[in-house]
Amino acid sequence: MEKQTYTPEMKERAVRMLIEASDNYPSTWSAIQAIAPKIGCTPETLRSHKKLIDQTIPASVQAQSQEQRIKELERECRELRQANETIRKAAAFFAQAELDRPLR
Repeated sequence: MEKQTYTPEMKERAVRMLIEASDNYPSTWSAIQAIAPKIGCTPETLRSHKKLIDQTIPASVQAQSQEQRIKELERECRELRQANETIRKAAAFFAQAELDRPLR
């Protein structure tokens, strides 16, 4: 069986995919087992890619990336709350207009 090689970009993308999906699984290993077939490698290969990237990327950079993601999600949450408030106000306005309409 021929050994398959992966580009650094492929490894990084696979690990990023693993990190993003790991919240949906009870353990890191279960996330690895679920994602590895999707990207076309064995779970052990994906685990070693994650281990390698964890060693090469400083924790401060990873924390910075997580902080940036949190800020993006907070901004999105704020925008969605504003949109929901606008929809609520519009619904109340139209409901009131319907009540004010003369009956036939």
